[in-house]
Amino acid sequence: MKKRFYTEAAYLAGIIILALGTAFMERADFGMSMVVAPAYLIYLKISQVLPWFTFGMAEYCFQAVLLVLTTLVLGRFKAMYLFSFVTAVLYGVTLDIMMKLVGLLPLPGIGGRVFFFAAGMVLGAIGVAFFFHTYIAPEAYELFVKEVAGKYHLEISRVKTVYDCCSCLIAVIMSFIFFGLWHFEGVKAGTFLCALLNGALIGRCSHFMEKHFNFSDGLKLRKYFEN
Repeated sequence: MKKRFYTEAAYLAGIIILALGTAFMERADFGMSMVVAPAYLIYLKISQVLPWFTFGMAEYCFQAVLLVLTTLVLGRFKAMYLFSFVTAVLYGVTLDIMMKLVGLLPLPGIGGRVFFFAAGMVLGAIGVAFFFHTYIAPEAYELFVKEVAGKYHLEISRVKTVYDCCSCLIAVIMSFIFFGLWHFEGVKAGTFLCALLNGALIGRCSHFMEKHFNFSDGLKLRKYFEN
């Protein structure tokens, strides 16, 4: 028998787990997830001039641009897109907190880095899967995938894989522009591994959730996020 899982709780779980996974990957230094790599590169570049500029700030600034792109691609604007920016800010603040907490953990050699990276990739997939099971507007990354898949009746995991590969390519170009042709920052072997596996991993996590949980609303707020 499936257990009840409130969609509002899925939203909070998505923010916290995804932020924790991103912090683990940043600490591992094998390359960021292709989704956050562009924002991470913006953070690395701007923080050289403005030390107070954090990874979390770079996230919601970049996602604001992505929300504008979402509106242009789909040819429509929804109030939900504004709520998505609120989610981006909440995620950015949570990410900065997680970065500090994970930074306190010991990192014993290459084995520790591999563990941190693997944990980050799995946690990231779980966080995104939670976002796909809530009516509350997710981050701009997940919102874009969800909206495109919904409009064109495509499988979310496949749209996610295509989006991830495009994001990875953009990050590589940004790395070249910001730090030179052969000096990779943020985009490393782990980034390409995520680009290949992340969509399928999210699909498996989502399937597991749907198999064991019955997602239902605990609050009567869905109507405010559907237009």
